[in-house]
Amino acid sequence: MKRKMRKTYRSLFLALLVLVTILAGCGSSETSTSSGTSTEAGLTPVTLQLKWVPQAQFAGYFVALEKGYYKEEGLDVKIAPGGPDIVPEQQVANGAAQIGVDWVASLLPHQEQGMPLVQIAQIYQKSGLQLLTKKDSGIESPADLAGKNVGNWMGGNEFELLALFDKYELDPNSDLSFVKQAFTMDQFLTGELNVASVMTYNEYHVVLESGVPASDLKVIDMNEEGVAMLEDNLFANSEWLADNKEVAAKFVRASIKGWQDAIKNPEEAVDIIMAQVEEGSTTKEHQLVMMEEVAKLVVPEGFDSANIGVIDAEMFQQTADIAYEFGVIKNPADITKSYTNEIMEMALGK
Repeated sequence: MKRKMRKTYRSLFLALLVLVTILAGCGSSETSTSSGTSTEAGLTPVTLQLKWVPQAQFAGYFVALEKGYYKEEGLDVKIAPGGPDIVPEQQVANGAAQIGVDWVASLLPHQEQGMPLVQIAQIYQKSGLQLLTKKDSGIESPADLAGKNVGNWMGGNEFELLALFDKYELDPNSDLSFVKQAFTMDQFLTGELNVASVMTYNEYHVVLESGVPASDLKVIDMNEEGVAMLEDNLFANSEWLADNKEVAAKFVRASIKGWQDAIKNPEEAVDIIMAQVEEGSTTKEHQLVMMEEVAKLVVPEGFDSANIGVIDAEMFQQTADIAYEFGVIKNPADITKSYTNEIMEMALGK
């Protein structure tokens, strides 16, 4: 009797196995990737690692995803949000993502440490970092920073300011008080800081939104002072890139279309962004201002939007020189290995 039952169970098991196999082969349009996630059949999976949480700073990628530009290129793109505990370079180096977004000054030391990373596109053509003070502070130029409390978030964001201090022969350890700035603007608004670091697309407008009129403020621009460093760029895992240049070019090409659309239609871009942000973390109005300011960095005045992503060799060298001068990297960057123009040329059909 038991033998007969075992035969019955075995027959049922085999029948179920055949059924599952048939369903697996015919009933799904998705295939499993090596990371354990799924992608649409026939599309190449690519994960983009952001340097921060979803916001208009990254609008072009979300627009490209929403409008199907990546899919048109045969890609199934996942956008991984960043945050204070996420280092994009580490995520790309360990294979959790294939492409990342970060500032060039953050990428360079990771390259020096031997991580298999190479820059493939430069999205922000100008620096968005500024110093902000109130006109009644008496600060008319960077030379007047002597004796003042100057804030910065540190952690890799301070090097343009160090270059500025050096230009005006100011020692940040003795000529002024160079202190760590919180991610809010409270220290500036209460007067604890005479001068605060701001990004054109974020903190500057936080101050305006707090009720301080622009007419009461004075800005020191890193671009005008000649100490700007390149910021948001796209970099890839160089080992992955060796076998996936066409995939990378398709990703960049679709991203450029996304950025072009976001700049032409900022309201549409912000609507797409707002669907991605954590509820209550920001407002549409703030994101719209951010989008408009980010557009000025991606496509500065006189810059052809057809060239979004092109790497400016002179600005890259300036960034690398500042990074070396202030100890971000221990040795001068090997520019021939830091970035490649090949992917942009492929993306633009050159």
